[in-house]
Amino acid sequence: MDQQYHNLLEQQCRQIGLELTSEQYQQLLNYHALLIKWNKAFNLTAVRSPEEMISRHLIDSLSVLPYIDVERLIDVGSGPGLPGIPLAICRPDLPITLLDSNIKKSRFQFQAKAELGLDNIDVIHERVEKYTPEVLFDGVISRAFASLQDMIHWTSHLCSDEGIFLAMKGMYPVEEIALLPESINLRQSIRLDVPGTDGERHLLKLGRTSL
Repeated sequence: MDQQYHNLLEQQCRQIGLELTSEQYQQLLNYHALLIKWNKAFNLTAVRSPEEMISRHLIDSLSVLPYIDVERLIDVGSGPGLPGIPLAICRPDLPITLLDSNIKKSRFQFQAKAELGLDNIDVIHERVEKYTPEVLFDGVISRAFASLQDMIHWTSHLCSDEGIFLAMKGMYPVEEIALLPESINLRQSIRLDVPGTDGERHLLKLGRTSL
């Protein structure tokens, strides 16, 4: 079964143009195994199928990897560490903060950080509006917010003036973009091809409007 998961992961990584090291594949599979184990007791994700977890969680997270061009990233509403942990595995040079207010999910993140030896991860258990980092981030990413307006509203205090907001969405959110405040503009929209999943996936890059 482990080999089956490895083959599926490697195949789908190649489909999205990623060539990883054998160590990175193994770390991703170790994270996958932890997610399966903890999900049985703590209901970390509604996805139950191990095969679906690879495509809908690991590959979906890694699909944005080529577009992460920041020096410090915070994953807001990270849940079980998505997309932050897969990104951290594949970008050991990038400091990533995982932020979530759910104690069970934060405990899982701490466990994954320890077991996988991810020194580039910081785990913060806190409500987003109460978290005040000492240094602002130049990248804020989330795949969990209901709307772009909510994401900007709740995370703007975390992002530097020149930083970008990376919103992982399904269908292209025309109405949400139209409702963005004048202080925020859409810098780039990227259509993502995520094998093993149905429906559209997009990455939206948002930034503050120049004065």
